[in-house]
Amino acid sequence: MSTRLLLATRNAGKLAELQRLLEAAVPGVEVVGLRDVDDYPEAPETGATFAENALLKAHEAVRYTGLPAVADDSGLTVDALNGMPGVLSARWSGRHGDDDGNTALLLGQLADVPDERRGAAFVCAAAFVAADGTEHVLERHWRGTVIREKRGSNGFGYDPVFVPQGMDLTSAELVPAEKDARSHRGQAFAALVPVIASTLGSS
Repeated sequence: MSTRLLLATRNAGKLAELQRLLEAAVPGVEVVGLRDVDDYPEAPETGATFAENALLKAHEAVRYTGLPAVADDSGLTVDALNGMPGVLSARWSGRHGDDDGNTALLLGQLADVPDERRGAAFVCAAAFVAADGTEHVLERHWRGTVIREKRGSNGFGYDPVFVPQGMDLTSAELVPAEKDARSHRGQAFAALVPVIASTLGSS
């Protein structure tokens, strides 16, 4: 019997990522996104941390759909900007999801920052909430550097200006499988998979 698990996102890239990870680990679990369920009013992300926002979104998804749900909140924390944009990453330039605007503003703010002080980390908090309200949240970091010009087309958000530690390619120049294995979201989702498997696999 197939068990449905809701990933509380409309982002096709995130959905594909979790589907790839779960298909191998939890046979019989069908991962669906917000486009696959009836619309419900999504509350604004008012949490002060990535973990708070991820849990808020996952609990909300369970409340409205009755399905076990996974949600994540992620963003870029830049050392020279005291950890900003952080939880404001998706709306840094004022409009939610304006990748080009957000990246242009970030590069402008870092224009005078020397290369050796352009350290940053992608952070992802991934939350799983079971149908009975039991919750789990995990956070993972992916360290790297913000470069001065965009490179690559495989990613979204700040991927084209982020070079992971120990690499020469930007996150947007990595092939999907390599990004899954290394990225903050890939690590967080992968760490959450055993929790999901033990909960749904026994249901």
